[in-house]
Amino acid sequence: MSSYTRIGLYYPDKEIIAGIAPEARRYTGQKITYYTVKRIFDIILSLVLLLGVLSWLAPLIALITWLDSGGAVFFRQKRVGKDGSTFTCYKFCTMIANNEAHSKPATKNDPRITRMGKWLRRSNIDELPQLINVLLGQMSIVGPRPHMPADCERFSAVVMDYAARHRVKPGITGLAQVKGYHGPTPDYESIFRRYQWDAFYIRNAGIWMDIRIMVSTVVQRVRL
Repeated sequence: MSSYTRIGLYYPDKEIIAGIAPEARRYTGQKITYYTVKRIFDIILSLVLLLGVLSWLAPLIALITWLDSGGAVFFRQKRVGKDGSTFTCYKFCTMIANNEAHSKPATKNDPRITRMGKWLRRSNIDELPQLINVLLGQMSIVGPRPHMPADCERFSAVVMDYAARHRVKPGITGLAQVKGYHGPTPDYESIFRRYQWDAFYIRNAGIWMDIRIMVSTVVQRVRL
């Protein structure tokens, strides 16, 4: 039994969760045109940002990272993608080298996070190298955030049909994130509510929703 069950919120709203998986299959199957347009948009935007922003930002971050901690610039980690397949996810490195990087998510005031890493995480700039994953077709600009395999296993143990969120490509940003569910997952409710927003996105995904999510993401980052 997972530790998340100790807070008295084990399997709330069972009736709601039970219908998500078949609905996810039905909705994604009906949106072929949308996903084609989405892929074209992903390619264009990722190329523009890679060439126009990351081309000069990455060397700058590399220099500051070296001066701050002397560590690596990029961090590679296995994440779970569409249909449960795994892929190598790219990020700017925000932690010192440690043996728990691929099994233990970062927590608030985590001592493994460097000074530069705190700023990169707060601004979400550490996620920008995932534009490479978007260009490779492993991710999208907008979609449910990809988790480590260890996290997927933990979350699936306490949320029925959790794998339904893998019916679409994971994203750099998503509806759950703009609704405030990002970062650590300290309890069951934080996992469940994040999953609810991901399921809502899968059922209602469209071009205008993606645009609103991207705009909300930028506005929220600017306000930090």
